[in-house]
Amino acid sequence: MAPLFGSTAPNALSDAIKHECGIALIRLRKPLEYYQQRYGTPLYGLNKLYLLMEKQHNRGQDGAGVGSIKLDPVPGANYIDRSRSTDKQAIQKIFERIHRGYDEAVKLDAAAKDDAQVLKHHMPFMGEVLLGHLRYATFGKDGEENCHPRRRLNNWMTRNLVVAGNFNMTNVDELFELLVSIGQHPKERSDTMTVLEKIGHFLDVENDRIAHLHRQLGYSEKQLTQVISEKLDVKQILINSALDFDGGYALAGMVGHGDAFVLRDPAGIRPAFWYADEEVVVVASERPAIQTAFGLRTEVVNELTPGHALIIRKDGTYSEQKVREPLEKRACSFERIYFSRGSDRDVYRERIALGRSVCPAILEAVDHDLENTVFSFIPNTAEVACYGMLKEMEDELDRVKERRILELGANPDPAELRAILALRPRLEKVAIKDAKLRTFITADDARDDLVAHVYDITYGTVRPNVDNLVVIDDSIVRGTTLKQSILKMLARLEPKRIVVVSSAPQIRYPDCYGIDMAKMGDLAAFRAAIALLKETKQENIIDDVYDRALAMVGRPLAEQENVVKDIYKPFTPQQVSDKIAEMLTPEDLSMEVKLVFQSMEGLHAACPDHTGDWYFTGDYPTPGGNRVVNRAFINYREGKNVRAY
Repeated sequence: MAPLFGSTAPNALSDAIKHECGIALIRLRKPLEYYQQRYGTPLYGLNKLYLLMEKQHNRGQDGAGVGSIKLDPVPGANYIDRSRSTDKQAIQKIFERIHRGYDEAVKLDAAAKDDAQVLKHHMPFMGEVLLGHLRYATFGKDGEENCHPRRRLNNWMTRNLVVAGNFNMTNVDELFELLVSIGQHPKERSDTMTVLEKIGHFLDVENDRIAHLHRQLGYSEKQLTQVISEKLDVKQILINSALDFDGGYALAGMVGHGDAFVLRDPAGIRPAFWYADEEVVVVASERPAIQTAFGLRTEVVNELTPGHALIIRKDGTYSEQKVREPLEKRACSFERIYFSRGSDRDVYRERIALGRSVCPAILEAVDHDLENTVFSFIPNTAEVACYGMLKEMEDELDRVKERRILELGANPDPAELRAILALRPRLEKVAIKDAKLRTFITADDARDDLVAHVYDITYGTVRPNVDNLVVIDDSIVRGTTLKQSILKMLARLEPKRIVVVSSAPQIRYPDCYGIDMAKMGDLAAFRAAIALLKETKQENIIDDVYDRALAMVGRPLAEQENVVKDIYKPFTPQQVSDKIAEMLTPEDLSMEVKLVFQSMEGLHAACPDHTGDWYFTGDYPTPGGNRVVNRAFINYREGKNVRAY
């Protein structure tokens, strides 16, 4: 048995989509005593890490992890700590464990309460370098072992490596085989392990290089550790490691002696932001998390440059360093549509713009009848786009009012004038989520009926058989929940017509850079295009694309091209939208159902700095994306219900 909507947060009017993940890194640049004296607690860094993680809780609810490194430990003392959890309240569980360590340290030595150095000696996680991670399991197992941070341990401090990231690699097989070719025997075939071991390999190479050079200069083995920690070239390690990474990534890492880094992919697919002052260097996946945790203005938080790494040395110095040549920036637009918190200044403005830009199509769908149209939104993440939609509809009604007032002439009737001035868009909360019902477990044959009641509808908000009902969502991916429950639920309000609006364009292609959209057959737009090809006797296109996709198998990564685009070429976006609406409308629904999708022009106008649109256009930013979409189509055509990467 499974929860009604599975393991993800079931917010979307369509099916919820998952993405991975969130990172938070803090480097304390002052001794721990400084924070105790200034802020009244030596736990300043840990408290800030907790805030950063909680303010990014939206980025991962399948698990969490925290790692820390203590600078300059005495031999024999543990200096690398890690805790992970897959509990429903994973962040709280981890920090409860950490704070139990504080209580135990004080019990062991009462001086620890007032002496930061004593506390550092006795308390786990009392380090100067702190790394947090939030996980959404888009791929792989859900166990604690698969949570980040992942570690590569060694008795030599400068060979220890702790890594956590928000990433998916499209060329895991090649990276795995490369590790095998240099003599390694990886214990798993995953992008997390291959990334960890690849960086770890070049960390070893750099250790060996410096050691070999300084042995020739007469340094003792004991002296070598100190020399390596001072001269370790983190930039070169990352250049060598990331040379053949193909994917979207924001990778955070800590080296045992205290160096740290965050590396972003050359196309800027996955987000990363940082801030530094004389007290801290901090990195997170979302800008407002840093702003809230440290009380900062938007302008002082930096976006990590694509292809660059923020490298923080053991001595506390930091700099952005180019690791790979930046490509055309293709930052993920889904971050703006759905994933990132709307509390970010620019995300908020962009979602308002997304809501505004779909209004011309909405007006067409309701025959410009705003007086008999009710607007709403499901889920809560679509609320800001709904505000944008309402703002644009208010502007439209102002134009209508102006025209009608002019038509009244020089001496208008006051009652008629008041009636015109009273016109405004009708916003209603038509659906309220029943959180208690969500946890109910049921047999499969009754599941759909119960799913349809996960939301309570607000009776009386729609005039039966008179009003159009317009409901905006972030996106429509699979459409399963829309068909099985949401449309049936909305139909209980008896509107004349239901218009479902997506603030995102049609999702036509799988993602391979961190979003859980891996199978062609799952996508409502793809199923609609296939149905249209069959209806119009153009099945030969399906066969041709299959043959061309097969021809791509085995070809070098750089030669891959997306042949699946031809599936959509015979049809306009409106034809595909109409077909999706037809396929998702339950047979027993008596009212008309229309779907309105965001246009590509509207998306790019609303989110000009986030042009990553491959799931809509098929224009992948790396060649690995083209290979994934071709594999996904082959799997679909051959009836294989498996992922393409």
